Amino acid sequence: MPGPLEGIRVVDLTRILAGPYCTMILADLGADVVKVEQPGGDQARRNGPFFAGRDGRERSTYFTSVNRGKRSIVIDLKNPDGRETFLRLVDGADVVTENFRPGTMTNLGVDYATLSARNPRLIMASVSGFGQNGPYAKRAALDVIVQAMGGMLSITGDEGGGPVRPGVSMGDITAALFTTIGVLSAIVERDRSGLGQHIDMAMLDCQAAILENPLMRYFAVGEMPERIGTRHPVTAPVQALPTKDGYVAVAVSDGPTGHWGRFAALIGKPELKDDERFASGWLRRVNYDELRPHLESALAQRTTGEWVDLLGPAGIAVGPVQDVSEVAVDPQLNFRGMFVEAEAPQVGSVTFTNTPVKHSRTPGGVRRGAPELGEHTDAVLAEAGLAEEQAAALRASGAVA
Repeated sequence: MPGPLEGIRVVDLTRILAGPYCTMILADLGADVVKVEQPGGDQARRNGPFFAGRDGRERSTYFTSVNRGKRSIVIDLKNPDGRETFLRLVDGADVVTENFRPGTMTNLGVDYATLSARNPRLIMASVSGFGQNGPYAKRAALDVIVQAMGGMLSITGDEGGGPVRPGVSMGDITAALFTTIGVLSAIVERDRSGLGQHIDMAMLDCQAAILENPLMRYFAVGEMPERIGTRHPVTAPVQALPTKDGYVAVAVSDGPTGHWGRFAALIGKPELKDDERFASGWLRRVNYDELRPHLESALAQRTTGEWVDLLGPAGIAVGPVQDVSEVAVDPQLNFRGMFVEAEAPQVGSVTFTNTPVKHSRTPGGVRRGAPELGEHTDAVLAEAGLAEEQAAALRASGAVA
């Protein structure tokens, strides 16, 4: 069945991660994403590790992971004929996405004012480190820069330790998710107004947006959030704790069901239930230095699996700390179809992480692997109304490849 975005065409100028992750989501949901690459292709094609291709050439796992389901066309936007070809694609597009440094689209003659004059229904999403305006607008920024400047690195890591980058690119991925929301909401609004609009997404803005509780605590009561490992900043115990053979994550609530008392009894510390220092999640957080030794000594007595089997049936949120190999075989994720195989050109069958969005009538999903560079140039040009001889002339001039 078609996905919910069937019939939506996205002309995608983005590269590396933040933009491509957004357009990957749109492709998974059924949009036709035409990836417009500059000569030489997306830089991500050169990021390792690599697949061994059937033709003896290597293909990037990095590029493959976030460009599935798209079609690739190569256009040199600095070539006048290439620019005109791109404008023809825009005429039939619903969305254009780009993540160049601010000012680049204007210099190329393909800024939003130019594009919307041709196609008033067009939505353009621009993703950059700091946005299209402001004192930092012209600065270069990658994931770790916006995580650093946005406060994420100041609150991530072990207590008393230095900055720690999360294991995934939160600066890029967060911007990708917010950009996707921006595109979808603009499509909904266009159905009412008939007009497109420009979406200005700054990675730094997105980092600030997800610091909702740390910033509120600072603004409201002047509390300076600090690194506290896996612990929750306002309640306890909500964290990963060492067991006899690994780590287990627990989250004990203060609800009317009395999870704290039940948890205390199950870990062999029933006296903690009536200790006034630990009467609420907030007090347990405030008095965590006194609580810590009780938790660590108790949890070290059993294995991770034993704690999951003991605490879970009692209604306490608990789970093992799994590595990637364990995530790959997790029965819940596999039951939910989160790992699927799709064919990638010249690579063969590749296992992808599926879309987590589960529509009941119009399910999305991974339709095909990532494209070869320029694999769909001829098809896309034909759809734009160019005859074979016109396409051949563009190739000969270097405008397309």
